[in-house]
Amino acid sequence: MASPSPIAGARARIPFNRPLVTGREAEYIAQAIEQRWLSGDGPFTHRCQQLLQARLGVETSLLTTSCTHALEMAALLLDVGPGDEVIIPTFTFVSTANAFVLRGATPVFADSRADTLNIDERQIESLITRRTRAIALVHYAGVACEMDAIVALANAHKIAIVEDTAHALLSAYRGRMLGTFGSTASLSFHETKNVTCGEGGALLINDANLVERAEILREKGTNRSRFHRGQIDKYTWVDVGSSYLPSDMLAAYLLAQLEALDDIQHRRRAVWNTYHRELAAWAATHGVAQPTVPPHCDQSWHMYYLVMPTAEARTGLIAHLAERSVSAVFHYIPLHQSEMGQRLVGNVSLPVAESVSERLLRLPMYADMTESELAYVLDSVRSWRAS
Repeated sequence: MASPSPIAGARARIPFNRPLVTGREAEYIAQAIEQRWLSGDGPFTHRCQQLLQARLGVETSLLTTSCTHALEMAALLLDVGPGDEVIIPTFTFVSTANAFVLRGATPVFADSRADTLNIDERQIESLITRRTRAIALVHYAGVACEMDAIVALANAHKIAIVEDTAHALLSAYRGRMLGTFGSTASLSFHETKNVTCGEGGALLINDANLVERAEILREKGTNRSRFHRGQIDKYTWVDVGSSYLPSDMLAAYLLAQLEALDDIQHRRRAVWNTYHRELAAWAATHGVAQPTVPPHCDQSWHMYYLVMPTAEARTGLIAHLAERSVSAVFHYIPLHQSEMGQRLVGNVSLPVAESVSERLLRLPMYADMTESELAYVLDSVRSWRAS
C-alpha cells in the first residue's frame, strides 16, 4: 500500500462535487440588484444568451430554469402528444424521458454502446415506427454520440433530433459543436455541472422557425417578449406555455461562470487527464475499464468514471473510499428498469446498460481540486484490493 497523503491524517472529506466560484459572481449579482431588474429576460440574461450563441454557433439560446424545462420546451415545440413515440437511451437521467411523457408520448428505450456508454446508434433503426416523432440523444459524460449515423437515420425517416447536452458544454463531434445537430438542444447549469448558477439551463435552437414560438412558450404562452422589444403595444395569451424563465440574478451568477469557461475547462481537463494517466496501470491490473473518448470526439471534461469488473467490486471500492472520506457515487439506474419505466414499457432487456449501471462509479471531480486532494483520491483508489 502506498504511503498515505498528508491529508489522510486530518480525515478531510473529499466531496464528489464542489462548485467553483470564479470571483465575479457577487459583483454581478450586486449589479443586478442595483439595476432593479430581478425578474427574467433582463440584461444579464441577454448577455449569457449572446455568449452562448457566439461560443456554440447556434441560431438562438434561451436561458431556462433548468435543463429539464428546456427539454419540456423541446417537446412542446415538436407538438409531441399522445400516440407518439420518442426513442431515448435508457442510460440517462429521468428528465430526458419525463419531458416527453408529460406530453403523453411513449418512450422507446434503447441500449448503450459498450465503449462510450452513449445510445447504440446501430439499434435505432429497428426501434423506429410510424409513430416515432423524435430521437432524444444524451451525450454521456460529454462524449458525442455517433452523429453521422444518427443524423442520416433521422433525415431518412423525417424525424427530429433533440440533443440533451447537459454533460456536453463545448464538446464537439468531428469538429462540430454538440448542441448544433438537433432542431433543439438543452444545457444544464445545475450545481454539479462545469458551469453553474445552482439551478438553471438553456434551450438551444437551430431551426429559426421555432424561435418565436419558443419565446412564447417560455413566457407562459404569451407574446410578452415581442412587447418588451417594442414590436407590439400590448401582450396577451397566444399559446400553451409555462414559467420557464430564470431570474436575472441567476443569470448574473451564470455570466461570471461563462466568462471563466475556458479557465474552468482547462482545470477540469488537467484533473481528468491525471486520473486517466495515473489509474491506467491499476485499472489494467484489476480489470477496470476507463472512459473511452473516440479520436473524432472532443469532450467536455465533465466527469471521470470507472467501470468495475463486477457489481461487488463497485460496492467494495465505494465503501473503501468512504472509509477514507472520499465521496464516490454510482450513476443512473436504467430507465426501463425503474418502476415508472416498467409501467410504461413493461419488461425489456437492454443488457449493456443493465450491466454498466451495476458496475460504474464516478470519482470526485471539480475545477478547483487541489493537487493534494487529487493525490489522496488516487492513493485511495490504488490502495483498494478486491477481496
